[in-house]
Amino acid sequence: MDTELLVATLAFIVPMCFTPGPNNVLCAAHGSQHGFRDTLPLIAGMAIGWSTLGVFVGGATVFIEDNKSAFELLTYFGAAYIAYLGYKVATSPPLSIDEEGDERLGIFTGTTLQIVNGKAWIHFLVLMTAFGGLFGTGFSGKIALVVMNLFFGLPAVMSWAAFGSLLRRAFSTPSSAKNLNRVMGASLLAVAIWIAMPH
Repeated sequence: MDTELLVATLAFIVPMCFTPGPNNVLCAAHGSQHGFRDTLPLIAGMAIGWSTLGVFVGGATVFIEDNKSAFELLTYFGAAYIAYLGYKVATSPPLSIDEEGDERLGIFTGTTLQIVNGKAWIHFLVLMTAFGGLFGTGFSGKIALVVMNLFFGLPAVMSWAAFGSLLRRAFSTPSSAKNLNRVMGASLLAVAIWIAMPH
């Protein structure tokens, strides 16, 4: 294994996994509403969808690069969906710490979100084209890269969910919880706008 390539790969993966994006911000928002434990199904779905997307991109990098316009359109659908989730979070009523909400997101949402997650597509396209040879040039090398990526991605979304859960306890009064929902919803909306903007 090329040590320099490994360092470069980690320098790409770690910041991409831990910086704000649709998955991280949604986990923080969901954790702030429903707590860490009830966010775990959403995280599990993200892990499934994220890894599946990584394997798909690893096997279809050339096709994707030749059809960029179609995948740019998918990015706009993703931005719209994330904006919708932001609206739902911002307008949802505050819950007490012991109260469970009816609109908890689960495995299905976490999985399908990755299909329209523009950051995830960009992440894996760069990962597979720039660092795809880390574990060898074959398809098994691409799968190993996805597993390595998941090793850092899971702690990232779990950290954001835990952060959101801590915020829930800090903003325990109805008025402060309502303001927290608005801030978290606005954060998701900001992510959606950023995704939709040309880069």
